[in-house]
Amino acid sequence: MWDQRYASKDYLYGTEPNGFLQDNVALLPKKKVLCLADGEGRNSVYLAGLGYDVTAVDSSKVGLKKAQQLAKAKGVAITTVHADIADYDLGIEQWHGIVSIFCHLPPQLRLELHSKIYPALVIGGVLILEAYTPQQLKFKTGGPPVAALTMQSDQLIIELGPLRLNLNQEIIRDVFEGSGHTGKGAVVQVIGVR
Repeated sequence: MWDQRYASKDYLYGTEPNGFLQDNVALLPKKKVLCLADGEGRNSVYLAGLGYDVTAVDSSKVGLKKAQQLAKAKGVAITTVHADIADYDLGIEQWHGIVSIFCHLPPQLRLELHSKIYPALVIGGVLILEAYTPQQLKFKTGGPPVAALTMQSDQLIIELGPLRLNLNQEIIRDVFEGSGHTGKGAVVQVIGVR
């Protein structure tokens, strides 16, 4: 499915980084960062341009190929890993930052992935997460087609424990990220620290 979505010459979500990530990037220790479901690489390439050691994991070979092309065009290097997020081993105390931008998964898989984030971060490591909430279905400006694939702040408190959540809010904001996300968006935003 994602290989087909990324098959166009254009970048589905644009080549600029996610706004929430951009606004909070200074909170990430400038070391090893993992970008979950990074697709065509806009966020990983942005972080690499700031001097981070970035690994982008995604299930789409087409998306990752475009991520490498974007990295080359911007004169930076990223590591890309083609893997199903369900099978990807985040490791133990391996990452100084984990970035999860619109990484929408079925509930059980999301729960399993989120339970791996705390142990995968080093002490002081930071999670930056933004995702659509169920309210997004009213806007129809991008995101998953069903509420079960969205996230809510109260769920994330449970799923991401024992991370210390310095921010966990649901807001409506303008999201202009390529043709894939355009217009008003209902999002949940999280900044967590181990």
